[in-house]
Amino acid sequence: MSLSVKGKISSKLSVENGTSKAGKEWKKQSFVVDTAAQYNPEICFQLFGEDKIAMLEHYNVGDQVEVSFNLSSREWNGRYFHNVDAWKIEKIGVESFTSEEMAEPPVFDAPASEEDDLPF
Repeated sequence: MSLSVKGKISSKLSVENGTSKAGKEWKKQSFVVDTAAQYNPEICFQLFGEDKIAMLEHYNVGDQVEVSFNLSSREWNGRYFHNVDAWKIEKIGVESFTSEEMAEPPVFDAPASEEDDLPF
């Protein structure tokens, strides 16, 4: 099952790191997306591992994105804990331009006519 949600990045939390019981180093970072839904509009996603965390570096707070994710739950001491693990982030709603393209004014092709055909 493929799950995705669209919204605006409202915050990027600090990177957390630690060592597992097996002695392996781990890193994770969470970020929050505001879906603008009427009830519970914010969803906190987590990125686990350096390669996933690197994806978030390309996005800023305020960017409109579509996030693909997996849901998982695990039980510990009779309680269930849920994870919302993002695995893909895409910017939506805007075209991307290079800095050179944005520095130049747009060029419009005008008809090659010597007469002014304006009504005023």
